[in-house]
Amino acid sequence: MATLLFTHEACLGHDPGPMHPERPDRLRAVLARLDEPEFEALQRREAPLATVDQLALAHPRDFVEGMLAALPEPVPGGEERHLAIDTDTIASTGTKEAALRAAGALCAAVDAVMAGEASNAFCAVRPPGHHAEARQPMGFCFFNNVAVGAAYARARYGLKRVAIIDFDVHHGNGTQAIFEAEPAVFFGSTHQFPLYPGTGGRSERGVGNIVNAPLAPGAGSSDFRHAFSEHILPALSEFSPDFIFISAGFDGHADDPLASLSLFEPDYQWVTREILRIAAYVCDGRVVSTLEGGYDLGSLADSAAAHVLALMAAPDVS
Repeated sequence: MATLLFTHEACLGHDPGPMHPERPDRLRAVLARLDEPEFEALQRREAPLATVDQLALAHPRDFVEGMLAALPEPVPGGEERHLAIDTDTIASTGTKEAALRAAGALCAAVDAVMAGEASNAFCAVRPPGHHAEARQPMGFCFFNNVAVGAAYARARYGLKRVAIIDFDVHHGNGTQAIFEAEPAVFFGSTHQFPLYPGTGGRSERGVGNIVNAPLAPGAGSSDFRHAFSEHILPALSEFSPDFIFISAGFDGHADDPLASLSLFEPDYQWVTREILRIAAYVCDGRVVSTLEGGYDLGSLADSAAAHVLALMAAPDVS
């Protein structure tokens, strides 16, 4: 079956400022690469707006309503307005729609995969989400997109177990915090440690549903693949989820300026194939991936392309 690409032009409207690493050009670079001829078979859909009810599956409703009310609105004349949540997390007048589209993409992708319209999907959206905790935006993130998608899959379709795999170079503290007391949600992460946000040690196990495989600064391909092969992939297979989500951050690449791992495009293609191999066995190939980090435009675009090519070549489970 096909791979779907969910995105929306509004995700370019989130603009935290010209010197901010999480800039609109990140998504432009990814989408330009995915417009090349080798992606002709990739089916494209517009990301819808998430509803308050959907966001409230992962965040308290009063937080969702308060955040949406606080985010800057466009004003006559088009003057840009900003709201600094913290020194890293800055909203603009385009942030509200972008954030709603980013979370909405995950829910729409779940619907499409569950309906059998595709075996998997990639959500090329921003702002990212995996640092956002239940009541705390942080680390460039406002709502936790992948957590919303996972909670939606369980609530809408009654799935017993879902898994989230995060290979961003920064630990997905928000995703872990939202689900660490929920045994029906597995969270597995590789990330550089120590590094922002300072979480993700091996001892953080939740209720047995969390597997962190931290990587030392300077770690490369063999370390990354060993962490997955020896720790995360066996635990994922044993958990046997009904649906797998991927927080696909590409800032572990050797060229990325915000960290110091030495990963390359074949590493992202390899890990995607390994996750898909398990998905074919345990959940009929049902996988939804969403863009998280990656701040060198060239390596981000090429790594995302390698990831999507692996999704498009997923094993046929029909």
